[in-house]
Amino acid sequence: MKFTKLLTGAALALGLAGTAIAEEKTKVGFVFVGPVGDGGWTYEHNQGRLAIEKEFGDKVETVYVESVAEGPDSERVMTQMALKGADLIFTTSFGYMDPTINVAKKFPNVKFEHATGYKTAPNVSTYSARFYEGRAVQGHIAGKMTKSNVIGYIGSVPIPEVIRGINSAYIHAKKVNPDVEFKIVWVFEWFNPAKEADAAKVLIEQGADVILQHTDSTAPLAAAEEAGNVIGFGQASDMAEYKDGPRVSSIIDNWSPYYIDRTRAVMDGTWESVQTWDGIGPGMVGIGEITDKVPADVKEEALALKDAIASGEHHPFTGPINKQDGSVWLKEGETADDGTLLGMNFYVEGIEGDIPQ
Repeated sequence: MKFTKLLTGAALALGLAGTAIAEEKTKVGFVFVGPVGDGGWTYEHNQGRLAIEKEFGDKVETVYVESVAEGPDSERVMTQMALKGADLIFTTSFGYMDPTINVAKKFPNVKFEHATGYKTAPNVSTYSARFYEGRAVQGHIAGKMTKSNVIGYIGSVPIPEVIRGINSAYIHAKKVNPDVEFKIVWVFEWFNPAKEADAAKVLIEQGADVILQHTDSTAPLAAAEEAGNVIGFGQASDMAEYKDGPRVSSIIDNWSPYYIDRTRAVMDGTWESVQTWDGIGPGMVGIGEITDKVPADVKEEALALKDAIASGEHHPFTGPINKQDGSVWLKEGETADDGTLLGMNFYVEGIEGDIPQ
């Protein structure tokens, strides 16, 4: 009898242990630079987090911390996530690059994915989207639709990613409207609705009737709506609440497929350090609905440009293109290599003003 009870107890213990192992969840953490309700950059990253939960159900647990300043504070947040058992941590802003590398060294068994950076390690991958492809489409629409020939651009932080976007938009606006000029205001933050609104108002006062932005809130669209007769574009997210007003299209960052794939790789043990930079073709960059404010022929041209970029038929940086100082950058028919694009620190010819240091 005792022997039977022992066997039963052992079987029960093994069964409980087996259940515990079976129910062990993969824990995925996210470090966000803005609030999840920003309507732009962080909103779309959080959509990716929710997509992981939907895909894997009770096999995963996701956690996040929002509005984390770039720098030492982010390192503290990442460390706490790792200490609390995160298996995979997505760090979603350029300024998290060195903190990610630092924390990854301390937690070699945790996998890290850093958005928009370039430093990797055995347990650190990088990923980004070719936003400049979407900027080309926006530039085309902007160049065709401006009546004042002044296009305003709100820059966030003067890093290559943002400079690429300005150049791409300008090149494609200038192609269809030789008289166009860009006015650029830098706010030196990714998300600051008050500063973004002020920048939009300054640009509108300077004659801009089209506003482009590489900042994360809907404040520039709100300023455009208030001004009237000014159009703008959704940034990072569709910002569709303004599509009956100034928003004529958008760049949409679609992180969900990547987040699902990388989480699956951790779960099945196939994760390895990679560098991913995808655009319109693979679907990481989407072009939001082009509204009826855009004339039918311009819409048709913009969609044709989108398709040409997606297929590889058109590269947004195809020569002849000179640098701002007039020196030749790309000869006729030459296309920019990824190395130059990733380190871009110059304006193309025709853009006025200096890049802040």
